[in-house]
Formats: sequence, structure tokens, C-alpha cells
Amino acid sequence: MKKIIITSLLLVSMFSNAQNFQGVAVYESKTSTAEMMKNFGGNREITPEMQKNIEERMKRMFEKTFILNFDKTASIYKEEEKLDAPGQQGGGRIMSSMMGGGGTQYKNVKEKTYVVDKEFFSKEFLIKDTLTTYKWQMSGETKMIGNYTCFKATAVVKTDATDFRNFRMSGNKEEEKKKKDSIASSKKTNFMSDDIEQIKEKTITAWYCPEIPINQGPDKYWGLPGLILEVNDGTTVLLCSKIILNSKDKVEIKASSKGKEVSQQEYDEIVKKKIEEMKEMYGGQGRGSRGGFH
Repeated sequence: MKKIIITSLLLVSMFSNAQNFQGVAVYESKTSTAEMMKNFGGNREITPEMQKNIEERMKRMFEKTFILNFDKTASIYKEEEKLDAPGQQGGGRIMSSMMGGGGTQYKNVKEKTYVVDKEFFSKEFLIKDTLTTYKWQMSGETKMIGNYTCFKATAVVKTDATDFRNFRMSGNKEEEKKKKDSIASSKKTNFMSDDIEQIKEKTITAWYCPEIPINQGPDKYWGLPGLILEVNDGTTVLLCSKIILNSKDKVEIKASSKGKEVSQQEYDEIVKKKIEEMKEMYGGQGRGSRGGFH
């Protein structure tokens, strides 16, 4: 216990006195492919061997490494650059966008803003918006992540409608029938299948480290009195595997400026519209989308 207190005091002093303080945190992402397949009801027609093969492919797609460079007020979060697997170059980028990932994410916790550059269907976008304010529920529960003592916090958040991991097969058949009849009568179109519904809310579990008093975290997460070292949203886990503080190699932490500037809502609408076009192209009796944007 004494070692932790001394280390914590030294770190707080280092953060307070170092004007050019910087740190790097490496995160590994893991997505429960079994949980995702469960959400979509599985497929009784495929053999156990085929299911195992699908899960392995999904595992390779979802298991990634991310780098978070941060200072006292801002951070840059992006996927570690790797060569695309054969045959995944084009589809991988599209799927990345549909999973809510891709691009370089800049967060400024002092100004409470974020900027993300993304490529979607060969068009570059620059998403600028206000950071989500999480209503974190603090807990006294602790656990060790590496050599750091971390505290638990949870928050209920609205899910991203452009991330297919936030969808599942509808469970209530009677209610679903009414829903389909209503949709058919009003001739409305959903960007997902009529048999699929969005999970509206998720409970996020975060583990933060007060020994590193930085109000930052991986992906879009922030707002705790210490660097977030682990986040679990029920499907995907982001876990810190390495931390380097005050390295001699400094990184310029600034927002990207490339791409068409849009808000998060505008970008989400663009993605939804393109997915609707893809649905028509593959399921609209031969009608096709020309691709690209209008």
C-alpha cells in the first residue's frame, strides 16, 4: 500500500510540474463474436465447423491494437497501422466505418470537443462535435491492471445507430408483427432489416487509474479522475496493455483538418442513407446503387 501511495504522489507531482508532459497508452480490443452471433439468433443451417470458421474470421476482424497519445488536455486515438489481409482491403474499410471505428480521433477535454477524420466509400469526412458527457457512477471496487490500481465506474449510454454491433434479432414475435404491419402501411423504410432492432442503451463499465490523473481514455471515453485503462460495453473490451509516460519521442497532438466537415448527426445520416442504398442494390429485384455520393 505504501508503494502505491508514494508512486501516486510522484506521478501527480510529475504531471503538475511538467509543462510538456505527454504519455502513450496501447489498447487491445476484443469483441465477443459468440455474443454477437447470439444477438442475431445464430443460424441452425450451418454446421459447428462452419460456425467456428465464421467466429475465427470475425475474431481476426475485430481484434485490433490502438494507440492513445495524450497530454494534460488533449489526446489522439487511432488504430495501429498494419497491412490489410488479402481480400480485405476494400471491405475492411467499409466494415470499419459500419462498426463505428476507423480514422484518427482527437479529444480536447478542456474545450469538450472532438474531431474525427473518416473515409467512407472513398469519400473523406471530418466529424466535429461536442464530447458526450457521461453520467459516471463511481464505485469503491478496485482491481489491478498491470501494476496500476484501478477503480470501477459505470454509465448507461445511448448506442450508435451506425454500428451494427448495437443490433439484434427482434425477440417479441407478436410485437414484431404489429411493427411490420405498421411499417408496411406507412411505407416507411428502416436502414436495417425489419427483423432486426437496435439495442437502444448499453451499460459501460470502465476501470480508471487515479495514479495517472489525466481525464482521458480510449475511443470516445473520458471524464473520470484518472486515465481509463479498460472499457467493457458488453460486447467489446478495450484493455490497456502498455503505458509510457514522458517519453523523449514527442508526438504532435492536434486535430486533423482533412475531409468534408460535418457534425456527428450529419455523418450518421450519410451512413444510414448509404446502407439503405446497399439494401436496395442487393435486395431490390435487380435495382442497383451507383455507389459513391450524390
